[in-house]
Amino acid sequence: MKTTLKVAGLMICLTLWIAQEGLAKPKMYQPGTVTNGGSLAGSVLFKGKVPEPVLEDLNKGKNSEFCSQHPDTKEGGIRPRHKVVVTDGKLKDTVVFIENIELGKDWSTETINFEFKNCDIFPKVSVVRKTPKKMKTGLVQITNQDPEILHNPHGYSKVGANSKTLFNKPLPSKGDVADVTKNMKRFKKKKDKHFFLQCDQHNFMEADARIVWNPYYAITAKEGSFQMDQIPAGTYRVTAWHPYVGEISKEVTVEAGQQARLDFELTGK
Repeated sequence: MKTTLKVAGLMICLTLWIAQEGLAKPKMYQPGTVTNGGSLAGSVLFKGKVPEPVLEDLNKGKNSEFCSQHPDTKEGGIRPRHKVVVTDGKLKDTVVFIENIELGKDWSTETINFEFKNCDIFPKVSVVRKTPKKMKTGLVQITNQDPEILHNPHGYSKVGANSKTLFNKPLPSKGDVADVTKNMKRFKKKKDKHFFLQCDQHNFMEADARIVWNPYYAITAKEGSFQMDQIPAGTYRVTAWHPYVGEISKEVTVEAGQQARLDFELTGK
């Protein structure tokens, strides 16, 4: 009897320790039907000096003649790459997402597609997610749209200064598609946040994405605005994240059938 009580006590202590140390398995989002949900709208402001663009000399490196035809190329084959885009104090390409939500609307079934075109990647900022169980294809794809140009998409999960390779797939011809759905199974909720995509043949080709764990997210438009809908009534922690500016979180209460307002301000580094 005493032995049984001791074992039970040890199990309870171990369970508490695991929870305290953050080793307990995080709860996964459960999609369902939302009745009389609310919505959330707002904007992301930028404070401080906007970073200067990276001036890329397209005369150097592979396929210089083709790559220099990029529509943003200036005199002398110099292409300015704007990693932070601000218009009238509003920040474009900021991912705004709800963190602490476990039940709600279903995920989109649309494939997330990155296009390699004109020696560039589109979209520049987006979202990706962990591949659901039993799904093998169709979640994330990469398409080469450049004729007779070899691109080599290299995907990473970035944590601070460290990068973990997820895939590295050559696309030698126009129309070639790399389906990297299986590679996205490697994401871990408590570790992976930032997905980075680059071309190994042309390392100035870059794109970023936030790894999300539920379908409540939006990406700010040119005027810095965002909107989400079908949100169950409740109080939530909402984060605004930009890959080259940083992130900030706020709390908001969403009421049934009502629209809540939430504005953010991110400061340049």
